[in-house]
Amino acid sequence: MIIIYIVAMTILKYYSYIVIANVILSWLVAFNIINTGNRFVYSVLDFTSRMTEPFLNRIRAFLPNLGAFDISPVILLMLIWIMQMCMEYYIRPII
Repeated sequence: MIIIYIVAMTILKYYSYIVIANVILSWLVAFNIINTGNRFVYSVLDFTSRMTEPFLNRIRAFLPNLGAFDISPVILLMLIWIMQMCMEYYIRPII
């Protein structure tokens, strides 16, 4: 049981890092600081987008249109944080 708990917490932690990396890379591309013509930059951005877009699209379906502001990554990070806190509070004492 403890292995499942540790794996789940690790996956949530690394997924939050992927979401943050996706947001930062998309800002850097939007402000034309880095170029997607670079193969490495494109592959990292593509990987982070493919990992985060399924969850972000589901969140965006419930949010109103805010124009240029996209707060779905913030909501996803808050949900991950809430899941981690619930696991710490409810599951960790059982283990």
